[in-house]
Amino acid sequence: MAETATPPRRWQVPLAVVVAVYIAALVALWSMLPQKDGATDWFAPLDPGGWMAWTFPTATFFLTIFLLLSLMAVWEYASPGGDPRVGVLRFETTRGDRLFLSLLGSAFINLAWLGLVGPNLWWALGLSLLYAVAVFRYV
Repeated sequence: MAETATPPRRWQVPLAVVVAVYIAALVALWSMLPQKDGATDWFAPLDPGGWMAWTFPTATFFLTIFLLLSLMAVWEYASPGGDPRVGVLRFETTRGDRLFLSLLGSAFINLAWLGLVGPNLWWALGLSLLYAVAVFRYV
């Protein structure tokens, strides 16, 4: 019985690099967190006096967007193309389109939550994740 050769997994190294960079950036952000009265101040500016109030949650948000885009690039590298498909919205979408729709919709969900409910965004995060799963599954 002849053994079949397994195809090379050329996506493993780029995936490991993306995840390692993300973790290293989170650790660097974590080390920059200011201390206030012996406790970590999560919402204090990471760069006091800077032009923008880069807090840990803000920096983590943009870092996670970068992670998602990088993971999509690795996915395209590992499995190029991805057939466009027509979902419930009746227009063709690719994986990149669905990522964009899920990020855009999540932004609107969080903005609506801020305006209608208040600053506690954990439920909005859960809704955004459910929305992203629905977009990737049905759109």
